[in-house]
Amino acid sequence: MRWYGTGGRARRLPGRPVPGETVARAAGVGLGLGGRPVLSGVELPVRAGEVLALVGPNGAGKSTLLAVLAADTRPDVGAVEILGRPAGEWSAAELALRRAVLPQAATLSFPFVAREVVLMGRAPWAGTEREEQDQAAVREAMAATETAAFAGRPFSALSGGERARVALARVLAQRAPLVLLDEPTAALDLRHQELVLRVCRERAAAGDAVVVVLHDLGLAAAYAHRVAVLHDGRVRADGPPAEVLSADLLSEVYRQPVEVIPHPASGDPLVLPVRAALK
Repeated sequence: MRWYGTGGRARRLPGRPVPGETVARAAGVGLGLGGRPVLSGVELPVRAGEVLALVGPNGAGKSTLLAVLAADTRPDVGAVEILGRPAGEWSAAELALRRAVLPQAATLSFPFVAREVVLMGRAPWAGTEREEQDQAAVREAMAATETAAFAGRPFSALSGGERARVALARVLAQRAPLVLLDEPTAALDLRHQELVLRVCRERAAAGDAVVVVLHDLGLAAAYAHRVAVLHDGRVRADGPPAEVLSADLLSEVYRQPVEVIPHPASGDPLVLPVRAALK
C-alpha cells in the first residue's frame, strides 16, 4: 500500500473491496432540516457488487440519505462509516478517492468542453501512481455514457440529457469503489435511461458499490439487486425487488393504489397504477 502526500497530509490509496463487503453503512442515522425531521433511525448497509436503489415518494428523504452516505451532510444522530472508518475521519482528499457523487443538477460557471468536465473526475488521483490512468479512464467513461461524439463541445451548449451523461462520465472516470447517483435518469430519454442502469450493473459487476436514487420503480425492479423503500424519513423495506415491491406497501407509501404483476418474460415486478376508467 502506497502513501502520497497532499497538503501536508498523507493519502493512502484504496484497494478494491471484496464482493459482499460493506463499503458504507448508515447506523441509526437521524437528521432534521428546517425544523422538521428528514431522516429518522435509518439503518442501511451498502455492499460491494450490488446496485442499491433508493425509492419512495417526494420528500421521503432519498437525496438526503444519499448525501449522508456520501459524507457531504453530517447526521444529527447516528453514524456513517465508509470502508470501515467513520466518515468524518477521512480527509476530503482521502474521501474523494473512495466515493464519487453525482448530484441532481450539474452546472458550471466556466466554458469547459465536455471532455474537460469528465477529466475533472480524475483530480483526486493527481500526484499518485494512478494518475497515468487518466486518459484511459476518460475514454472508457465517455464510451460507456455515449458522450465521446461531443467531447469537444462546450458543456453549456449541450442539452439537458447530454449534460447529465457527461456528469455521469465524470463520476465513472473517478473510479471510486463507492458510487452515489442522485436521480441520474431524470433528464434522459428511454434509451439512455436503460444505458445508465446498465452502466450501474456493470460497475457493480466490476466490484463497486452503487447507490442510485430512482423514481422509476420499473427501472429499480429490473436493475437493482436491492431496493430500499423510504417513507417519512424511514426505511420501510430493504431487500430484493421481488420481495420489497409489494402492492400493499407501495400503495400505502405513495398514497396511490397500485398493482404489481410479474413481467411475462423476465419475471421482474411491474408496478402499475390503478386508474379509474377514462372517458
